[in-house]
Amino acid sequence: MSAISYLEAIREGMTEEMRRDEKVFVMGEDVGVYGGAFKVTKGMIGEFGPQRIMDTPISESAIIGVGIGAAIQGFRPICEMQFADFVTSGFNQIVNNAATFYWRQGVKTPMVIRNPSGGNIHGGPFHSSNPEPWFFRTPGLKVVAPATAYDAKGLMKSAVRDDNVVLYFENKYLYRRIKEELPPEDYIVPIGEAKLARDGNEAVIITYGAPVHDSIQVCGEMSKEEGVEVAVLDLRSLMPFDKGKILTIVKSTNRVLIAHEHQLTGGIGGELAAFINENAFEYLDAPVMRVAAKDIPVPFSPPLEEYFLPTRDKIKAKLIELLSY
Repeated sequence: MSAISYLEAIREGMTEEMRRDEKVFVMGEDVGVYGGAFKVTKGMIGEFGPQRIMDTPISESAIIGVGIGAAIQGFRPICEMQFADFVTSGFNQIVNNAATFYWRQGVKTPMVIRNPSGGNIHGGPFHSSNPEPWFFRTPGLKVVAPATAYDAKGLMKSAVRDDNVVLYFENKYLYRRIKEELPPEDYIVPIGEAKLARDGNEAVIITYGAPVHDSIQVCGEMSKEEGVEVAVLDLRSLMPFDKGKILTIVKSTNRVLIAHEHQLTGGIGGELAAFINENAFEYLDAPVMRVAAKDIPVPFSPPLEEYFLPTRDKIKAKLIELLSY
């Protein structure tokens, strides 16, 4: 068994679900003959044809609108946003239409919206954002963000099988950098379940996406340098998030650092901090701390992008501050 990349794991998840269910199809800009901007759908049109790997015009609102129409008719569309930033063009379709269909009419809307997101690729403000907080707070939507190849495949399969709208955030920086061997048998990663990515008893970093790997590396360094053992909890699912695992790890570590790649203000970390404060305050030995991107658009310049992002050095500095509180 050979290791496959995060990108290939996403493709495997979609391919297996399309083989399993003929009502599953993919649509988006350049997803067919070209194989997608990042080659995630490379080769899929050869197996499934243009009726199920559908190239669309450059109109995110149309892609999502057609996806909603197909979903309420019993299909299971996977709609690709070429970059997560451009999901804004279909924002109304998602939050006012797709998210409310079941609650307004009792009609299921089983669709996946893929969002290649994140920085560290020097893509600038239109190709590097992390817009998941907009959807995190919208009732009727589920939001997932895998950090590993195993989870990328398992969450894709769960998202396709789910009867709700699922926003699937895939970090572009991880596409070809993260690899692992995957089991040959069919498996899913349930939406709503976090994963303990690293054990520890003196603090916990709660995170998701690319910062999971930075956090694990920082905690390894701290273990060698300071002899402290810090846990890393990978949320995997942002909405719903795993309240049980969060409270369990907070109660056993007593110090919490929340790390995410999107901007600090209005971010998911603020809601997680409020949840912890309201439900586990008596277990805390320090304030819940956060490390995140700066409250500015994503810079294009590599040095400025590094200044903007929550790098390993920033995570480490904040962790030291938390431990010394």
